Amino acid sequence: MTSVTISAPAPVVTLINVFTVAADQQEAVVQALIRATDEVMRHQPGFVSASIHKSLDGTKVTNYAQWREKEDVDAMLQDHVAQRHMNEVAALAIGFEPSLYTVESVQADGTSAE
Repeated sequence: MTSVTISAPAPVVTLINVFTVAADQQEAVVQALIRATDEVMRHQPGFVSASIHKSLDGTKVTNYAQWREKEDVDAMLQDHVAQRHMNEVAALAIGFEPSLYTVESVQADGTSAE
């Protein structure tokens, strides 16, 4: 199992993209995002990590991706191969809302998750 550490302050920019989906398309969006990450995104300069999340009600998929710098995200968005994958995901979704963030605080219960 892959492990990613989120810490604050972190020298990264976080792209959080929430996709609204029809329940019968949720898994297709998840698989398209996994494919895009495996085939393209993780090979882009500045890529750190990506985590794909499904809502329990079946209506949302969230992509939480970290990049070294905002300029790395901007360059990825201009890449024609990345655009092709993003267009595939967008066609499966009802809508999506991407935003860039910084990590300001991380809280944990203090127990080890092993």
